[in-house]
Order: sequence, then C-alpha cells, then structure tokens
Amino acid sequence: MNTTPQPDPKDRPARLTVGVVGAGRVGPALAASLQLAGHRPVAVSAVSDASRRRAAHLLPDVPVMPPAEVLKRAELVLLTVPDDALPDLVTGLADTGSVRPGQLLVHTSGRYGARVLDPALRAGALPLALHPAMTFTGTPVDVQRLAGCSFGVTAPEELRLAAEALVIEMGGEPEWIAEENRPLYHAALALGANHLVTLVAQAMELLSAAGVSAPDRMLGPLLGAALDNALRSGDAALTGPVARGDAGTVAAHVTELRRHAPQAVAGYLAMARATADRALAHGLLKPELAEDLLGVLADGTDGTDGTDGTEGDAR
Repeated sequence: MNTTPQPDPKDRPARLTVGVVGAGRVGPALAASLQLAGHRPVAVSAVSDASRRRAAHLLPDVPVMPPAEVLKRAELVLLTVPDDALPDLVTGLADTGSVRPGQLLVHTSGRYGARVLDPALRAGALPLALHPAMTFTGTPVDVQRLAGCSFGVTAPEELRLAAEALVIEMGGEPEWIAEENRPLYHAALALGANHLVTLVAQAMELLSAAGVSAPDRMLGPLLGAALDNALRSGDAALTGPVARGDAGTVAAHVTELRRHAPQAVAGYLAMARATADRALAHGLLKPELAEDLLGVLADGTDGTDGTDGTEGDAR
C-alpha cells in the first residue's frame, strides 16, 4: 500500500487566480471545480439577489465586484453570461481597457466558438471556448456532475493544450468542436436535453390527468431504459405504436390529447412524424403500414382528430 502523502492541489505549479463574470448557474460551479484543482477564485460579479446567494454558497469569502474589477484581479476569467449578452460584454470589456495581455478569457457559451472573443484577442487576451455539456442547478451538486462531463472545446490551435488541460482539471472530457460547427453542436444538445425536459414534464402532467399518483416513479425506469437503449442502439431502439405502424392507436392518442391537453397535440404530431420517418428509413416500420399512419398524422394538422368525425373511430 502506498503511504506517500499526496500533494495538496494548492501546491501544484502554475496555479491561477480565477474570476467569474456572471454568477448564473454555470460560473460559480466551474470556479468551485477549478478551486478543487488548486486554482484560486478571487472575484465574482453578480447583480441579482439570486446570483449573489449562489456566489456566496459556492464561492464563500470570494468578493463580489463589478466586471472590470474582476478582470483586474484574475489571470483566468470565466465569462458565464447568456449567449445573447456575450458579444456586447466582450466588446465592452475590450473597449474600456479591462482586458490585459496574457489573460486567459474563457466563455462557456455553446453557440459561440473562440471568434466571439476577437475584441479581447486584439487586446492581448488568450481566448478559449469551453462549454460543459451539462444541465446546471446552481447548487453544489453541479460540481460533482462535472466529473466525466464532456466539454465542447474551441480555441486557437496554439491554445488547444491549455484549453484541454483546464477541462481535465475540472474533471471533464474535452471534445474538440470546429468554430464553424458550434451552432450545429449546440442545436444538437438543445434538441436532446432541453426538449427532453419539456417532453418529460408534459408526460408527467398527462399521467397525473389520467389518475397516476406518482408519475415520476412510473416514468423513471421507463425513460431510463429508453435513454440507455437509444444511446446504445440508436434508431434500432425505437418501439411503440408509431414504430409498429399502429395507426388506430395513434389516432386515439390524438383524440385524447385534443380533449385533455390540446397544447400537447402539436408536439406529439411533430415527434410522431419524425419517429415515423426514422422508423421507415431504418426498416422498422413496414411500408404497407406507413401509409395509414402518415395519413393519421397528416389529418392532425388540419384541426381534425384523425377520424371521420365519429368519436373512437381509429380509421
């Protein structure tokens, strides 16, 4: 058994002072993770009461100050603001002389690559785009979830090793994303994660309306298995009435949704069409069954319920 004392992370070489601009859910968690790796958070900017509480909880004793002051104190600055606010923030910091030569400037936007930091680059900063492919809660659990989390990394080639090293120090797995592919990369994550939340929330509401007392307990094992199967097998994991071509069942679904949850109809139809297309393309849906099924889904767009007007008729 090795009894050699392990070095304290704070004693590692090249430890950086860290600042956070934007104390939303992401920034404090990343700074706390960097702190575990031995870096030293020294300043954070926070405006709302919620962001101040979040900063105090995840980064205790780190002072709150304006963004320009954060940059003045930190060698590594995390810009963790909403995507739409990022370009103006970078331009403003560069125009006011807040950016220092040699300063590592990291943004966490999925949409943008490193080019959005060009104004800071011209001021001498070192630009990195490190986007964690994770959903954040604003609580300490986020730091734990970074272990094994993939990060979409974009940076100038000469900074690639530095970018990847920071991700690894946070416990993440770097995945290199070309600048021109950032919007597509981000769209893929939003399609999977953000829309999943909507689908699950709608499903729980419908189960509650159907009298299920614990919809979360019912859905947990089912959705866990479906996700695991999809990640392992892709389209081969498709099951259910659409993949089977059960047009009557799908028509009944649409009828019930129109009666009990009309706001869910459009989403159901859109996902059912996408599922049918994929099932047909991969040989799971028989062509002779696809015609009736697609007819039901097409009828759903014109305000009908997929029937000839007789309740319960499944075509």
